[in-house]
Amino acid sequence: MSTYENYTIRSATYDDSRWALGVELVLGCLASGSTPLHELVVLDAGCGTGNYAAAVLPKVGRVVAIDASPAMLDVAGRKLAAERDAGGIRFAQASIDDLPLPDAAVDAVMVNQVLHHLHDVPDAGWPAHRRVIAELVRVLRPGGALVINTCSQVQLREGYWYYSLIPRAAQALRRRVAPLDVLEAFLTDHRLGLLGRFVPADGVIQGEAYFDPRGPLHDDWRAAESTWALVDDEELAAAQAEIVALDDRGELAASVAARDARRRDVGQITVLGARRDAS
Repeated sequence: MSTYENYTIRSATYDDSRWALGVELVLGCLASGSTPLHELVVLDAGCGTGNYAAAVLPKVGRVVAIDASPAMLDVAGRKLAAERDAGGIRFAQASIDDLPLPDAAVDAVMVNQVLHHLHDVPDAGWPAHRRVIAELVRVLRPGGALVINTCSQVQLREGYWYYSLIPRAAQALRRRVAPLDVLEAFLTDHRLGLLGRFVPADGVIQGEAYFDPRGPLHDDWRAAESTWALVDDEELAAAQAEIVALDDRGELAASVAARDARRRDVGQITVLGARRDAS
């Protein structure tokens, strides 16, 4: 369960402005394992409303979708009811640090934009991240691929135009996101070989809604991105006042374009791929 986002409420509108960004890169990493892609049993750890599960299902054998939020699972179950009835996917409510699966149960694992919701202590060496990665590796068969969809620290500084409007919340989010080299070290600690870092440079998590310069003025728009759950009333009021002032001066579009310029170079997400030793 997220430690700062209320997904019981958020589940109702989550799919209005979120999609499976980078799914081609995720599939490429999944296909690097020793089992053919079309035969894979894939664990979707922290599946949410099932966007990534829905995107990979036509390409893989079967998906095991696990999430701690009953509300998010309910949306995923309704959206993928036909696939569930056909045996292509099964759902379970559980935490990703305590998976209801035996050892070596799946051919591949993907965890998409989930790890920053953990309650962790960076200064203590990210113990919650360590536990989760150990659990993901435990259920992964030898030769299988593990894919982590996350954000780099650079992306969190330069990949989202509105983060400069909410600097305290953006800093709080960066404190929650384990740096890429930290995650890679945890993977190699478990004898996983790294496949690389892959970035869909042109994609944005929120789709076309991301480019709405007045978006932060609206509750539904802000609900599409969990960082806004870290914004207090004072910071929100200041951000909205700045947008209104820029708009009144006719400078809003130019300001957003300038703030968004670096995103085209750094992207918004990074897909880390690793493969478990086949022995």
